[in-house]
Amino acid sequence: MTGGIQEGDQSVRLDLLKQKMANFAKERDWDQFHSPRNLLLALVGEVGELSEIFQWKGEVPKGLPDWKEEEKVHLGEELSDVLLYLIRLSDICGIDLGKAALRKLELNAIKYPASKKNFNNGIAESA
Repeated sequence: MTGGIQEGDQSVRLDLLKQKMANFAKERDWDQFHSPRNLLLALVGEVGELSEIFQWKGEVPKGLPDWKEEEKVHLGEELSDVLLYLIRLSDICGIDLGKAALRKLELNAIKYPASKKNFNNGIAESA
């Protein structure tokens, strides 16, 4: 991709990633292939690749203390693929992903108030 992000940058905005993905696709004439359906299928494929990393590891402790550095790098690459396809899909669909995520957090706070901690066998319900 053009215009690198410096190592050590504190945070990366979703709109920066969205613009970089749009530029990346445009430079390669890939817009013709980036329909919502195609992007969703690519996203699902990347989630599958992410799942393969964990498939035979059983439960893994936070921070992945027993993982080799190259395993963590690979995990970061697959997580990034998922994130980038999700951002591209939201852009093509005209959804402001940041705003949608904040709205969903607000809805979840109403649905699952902190005052009523609902746990089922020690596992919190998912959003």
